[in-house]
Amino acid sequence: MTDHHDEWRLLSGSTLVGTILVDAPGMPWQRGHFSPEPAFSRFKPWFDEINALVEAEDFGRFDDIYDLIEGALTLESPSGPVGEFLLHIDQEHAWFRWDP
Repeated sequence: MTDHHDEWRLLSGSTLVGTILVDAPGMPWQRGHFSPEPAFSRFKPWFDEINALVEAEDFGRFDDIYDLIEGALTLESPSGPVGEFLLHIDQEHAWFRWDP
């Protein structure tokens, strides 16, 4: 589990895409405030599509879209990169879970 106010980083290679300031730690989901960097604009449509698919309960395409996210982005905890992760971003809200 992560601590309250931990800052996580979303990266594309070495480019910072955004940060998540955890304000509701918990298991399995961590929740926090997402602060995008300019590079996020490239990936925002993928997160918007994931949100729309979940809202419509159309899980058939979820994996295809999420594979794009996993292939392009890494999530870094305060102690370093994590293995697999599931991340949702909706405006300034982010929630995620991960495997070390």
